[in-house]
Amino acid sequence: MSIAKTYNPKETEDKWYQYWLDKKFFKSVPDDREPYTIVIPPPNVTGVLHMGHMLNNTIQDVLIRRARMQGKNACWVPGTDHASIATEAKVVAMLKERGIEKKDITREEFLKYAWEWKEKYGGIILKQLEKLGASCDWDRTSFTMDEALSEAVIDTFIHLYKKGLVYRGVRMVNWDPKGKTAVSDEEVIRKEVNQKLYYIKYAVAGSADEFVTIATTRPETIMADTAVCINPNDERYKHLKGKKVLVPLINREIPLIEDEYVEMEFGTGCLKVTPAHDLNDYELGLKHQLPVIDILNDDGTLNEKAEILVGEDRFAARKKVAVMLEEAGQLDKVEDYKSHVGFSERTDAAIEPKLSMQWFCKMEEMAKPALDYVLNGDIKLIPDKFINTYRHWMENVKDWCISRQLWWGQRIPAWYNESGQWVVAKTQSEAEAEFEKAGFTTNGIRQDEDVVDTWFSSWLWPISVFDPSVCGHPEKEGNADLNYYYPTNDLVTAPEILFFWVARMIMAGNEFRGEVPFRNVYLTGIVRDKIGRKMSKSLGNSPDPIDLIEKYGADGVRVGMLLCSPAGNDLMFDESYCEQGRNFANKIWNAFRLVKGWEVNSELEAPNAKAIHWFDNRFNEALAEIESHFSQYRLSEALMAIYKLVWDDFCSWYLEMVKPAYQQPIDKATFDATTAFFERVLTLIHPFMPFISEELWHDEIFGERTADDCCIVASYPHSQSVDENLLKEVEIVKQVISEVRNIRNSKQISPKEALPLSVKVNSGIDYDSNLTVIKKLANISDFSFAEDKIAGATSFIAGRDEFFVVLEGNIDKEAEKERISKELEYLHGFLKSVDAKLSNERFVQNAKADIVDNERKKKADAEAKIAMLQESLKVL
Repeated sequence: MSIAKTYNPKETEDKWYQYWLDKKFFKSVPDDREPYTIVIPPPNVTGVLHMGHMLNNTIQDVLIRRARMQGKNACWVPGTDHASIATEAKVVAMLKERGIEKKDITREEFLKYAWEWKEKYGGIILKQLEKLGASCDWDRTSFTMDEALSEAVIDTFIHLYKKGLVYRGVRMVNWDPKGKTAVSDEEVIRKEVNQKLYYIKYAVAGSADEFVTIATTRPETIMADTAVCINPNDERYKHLKGKKVLVPLINREIPLIEDEYVEMEFGTGCLKVTPAHDLNDYELGLKHQLPVIDILNDDGTLNEKAEILVGEDRFAARKKVAVMLEEAGQLDKVEDYKSHVGFSERTDAAIEPKLSMQWFCKMEEMAKPALDYVLNGDIKLIPDKFINTYRHWMENVKDWCISRQLWWGQRIPAWYNESGQWVVAKTQSEAEAEFEKAGFTTNGIRQDEDVVDTWFSSWLWPISVFDPSVCGHPEKEGNADLNYYYPTNDLVTAPEILFFWVARMIMAGNEFRGEVPFRNVYLTGIVRDKIGRKMSKSLGNSPDPIDLIEKYGADGVRVGMLLCSPAGNDLMFDESYCEQGRNFANKIWNAFRLVKGWEVNSELEAPNAKAIHWFDNRFNEALAEIESHFSQYRLSEALMAIYKLVWDDFCSWYLEMVKPAYQQPIDKATFDATTAFFERVLTLIHPFMPFISEELWHDEIFGERTADDCCIVASYPHSQSVDENLLKEVEIVKQVISEVRNIRNSKQISPKEALPLSVKVNSGIDYDSNLTVIKKLANISDFSFAEDKIAGATSFIAGRDEFFVVLEGNIDKEAEKERISKELEYLHGFLKSVDAKLSNERFVQNAKADIVDNERKKKADAEAKIAMLQESLKVL
């Protein structure tokens, strides 16, 4: 079978992905093997593939493919999240395009449109993951609003309510005036914005000309003020204790209270207290028993309680209030001011702190075991620098607002009668029974209009994708799938949802299974551009991943993403990384073409035993390093170790060592060893580069393959013991070859001109056994052993041995002296740094013995080299 001159991903990717699907290689069912399980962080059904998804899912696929090749029962469960706020916004926008307003249709009609939208657009991102090569068990695809998963959410709500962990009450929440719903903290994006700081005069009641000045960025909320607060230690205002002040414009009297919460040095030292519209003010109001005046409607317009500008939008009211204050002589001054303001992640509306009747989940009781799991090491956070952040969150946990004022989502199982009494029940008939049992009327019974927070379904994800029936029912044993695959192995996600999703999954796992939901949490960094900015559509600095795959191939993009992605640290992405990934694929392809083009002669002797033995050891040495990186989830480093092994050791050295002369045949022993090495290389790169490895795997060069004999299920190589002396010896030989090549380059001598090489051996290296490689790769005409230094020759040191190249009078003695002097200068500096370490008693006493021995060896080697170079300088 002929092979194309260049690798074309377009000809291989769809072909092999469909082949893997047809052969059900991604499919997993419980059996006798060790399970290896990953559940995908479910992307929103509104989503399309972005660079963060690319990184996250490439890492998951690398882990799952490697586990599959290790003989484990690899199960990667895919799925999507219904994303209440984002999806509802999309559906509302779709309806507007059709001339339909949400307020004009029933809930049932709206949900019909929402499901229509979801069926049309909800699976786009999963199809895009296929282009990346994601080897998910697609038969297990779940959706957080599947009937069984939705029932699990309702059962969980009822279970926690019965335990006293879910309750209803008025609390301060993040309110999205555009979406008209409460949102969670993680759905609030804080942005630095340019604002104005308004200094407003509050007249002291009963005084004709005395006033206090407060500074605020929100003059539109002064009508909701219920106090002005000063620090009791502030001498400037002691004479005002017990007094009252008048709210500007509406002249309502409010008390002047004292609290050390106020910072005397900040602003004017006076604080307006608006309990309905600021979280800290709310807490202050509770402490001082202040009334609460909510002047904002759900859509952010002013209501009747504002007394003025009723019906105006809050931002329009801000400008008008400023004008009115100035006209009334109550505005002292206005300054430019920068501050951070929260915006809704979904609608980009500025968030309002708002007192609202909501459903909450108590977190303190559930947080403790979830913290212990991490602190005890039952769950490992990778990297572990996030443990302190996790501890801080869990030790300062607040109750979770779990209700949302939306229609798309799982509806809260609470029921109300005409008297305003309520019960929690799964169905209306169960609710009626509860009302009757309590002696309440069932007239006018209706269900709560709100839905639960999307995270209240996704926190069940590692359980519900296998057996949703146990959610809300910890007494159930669980089905065969849950008992086999749970707990899962690795979770790959972003640090910003460590508390909001990861911690809650741990809580749910403990609540319903009494154990952890996963063993390891690999926390990826943020994908940034090459100048450090977070990638976003608004900045226009985020490439389309599908376009990248089209341009560089999926393998190239996967390699590009992982070359620059250390665990837990942000990665500075540049498209050149994908180009590097594509070049790597081309390097492997071209190396394969070279081997495939060799003509094999079975009668030839085998001259490459040393080279074969060396690469076999080098492969195992690299494999041990790669396994170490994988064990510590250093995937970027593992890939780089593979990259160097394949590009440098295999392509640049081994193939050059063994390849026959131009148009000459190769011996069968070398050919067989080389193809065997290539097979091992393909299995090593497969988790990172699944498509090119599968394409080459099926070439006839490897003999006949069965339909199921694929790289995706080939055995992942295991490292064997290595001959350390051989590896060190060949490193010296490679150095010799490189030094001779450097001499050619510096002297502008043609590579075709053979040069004589002599060596003064100070080590135990057997150069005779390496002569074939040295002569071939350094183009040596004659190799000899010298008893002493050769006057007039260009010399270099490799290891402890001295080498001499006689250039027949072409040597520039002055240039050679300068080169040796520079090398001596470097070595003296190096020796000084080593001596400094060894003379440090603390280092010698506290460092491991092998580290100290290594430093002593460095010192001895440097001293030996200095002595040799000084001798060479004398000869010159």
